[in-house]
Amino acid sequence: MIDVFPSRTVAIEILGFPIRWYGVMYLLGFLLAFVLLPRLQQLRGLKLTRDDWASLISWGVLGVIIGGRLGYVLLYEPMYFAADPSEIIAVWRGGMSSHGGFIGVTLVLFLWSYWHKVDLRKLADIIVIPAAIGLAIGRIGNFINQELYGTVTTIPWAIEIPGVIGLRHPVQLYAMLNNLLIAGLCFLHLRSVTPVHPGRTAALFLILYGIMRFLLEYLRAQEYPLINLGILLSRGQLYSLPLILAGVLLWLWLGRERTSDGADMAPSG
Repeated sequence: MIDVFPSRTVAIEILGFPIRWYGVMYLLGFLLAFVLLPRLQQLRGLKLTRDDWASLISWGVLGVIIGGRLGYVLLYEPMYFAADPSEIIAVWRGGMSSHGGFIGVTLVLFLWSYWHKVDLRKLADIIVIPAAIGLAIGRIGNFINQELYGTVTTIPWAIEIPGVIGLRHPVQLYAMLNNLLIAGLCFLHLRSVTPVHPGRTAALFLILYGIMRFLLEYLRAQEYPLINLGILLSRGQLYSLPLILAGVLLWLWLGRERTSDGADMAPSG
């Protein structure tokens, strides 16, 4: 039996198995990547086939799901899952970490590029475009589910969350717009900035995502206690700091590389 839209959080139910909205959004994100990546690759001189991209995206799906789930388990709810490890595989009940997903995808990219002898820097440069769009699509799923909402506010576009007191910032939509902006800026850098430093578009993505996620956390209702490091930080803010640092270091390091003719490459972008 198939039940369409049985609840706010479930898009479709097949034989009693629920397919949640964020699962549908993940699927759309990966389909979009399959469409965009063969077109974007020419901007970094790659010539991968459709089969190559299908292989990479298939591994990427595993990287996102396994990395995102383990990130949530280890970074947000380690005690809960330690008490009942069988719950770790129950991804259909929710609980994913974008930071864990980044780690999973990074490992997949590193291994896949090594096995197929593809320049990891060029590959990362083009993948961050559909990745940012995919993150934006995922936030639409959060909005439909009415989860990861914001703090109390009186702004005209505030939203009401069922069972939650007070009107709230639609942080999910802010994050969606942020991620679309990141995708646009990274695409402009990928297409327009010369001389080309392969890998710098990916570094720009890390910097922008880390900063925007850090700032947006101030408007997000926190499910977990803040962490005191001299200043109070949410877990999302704390886990975004390594992304910013990695992006800055990568940007600076790649700017010191030489062109193929041995001349120093001047900083760009």
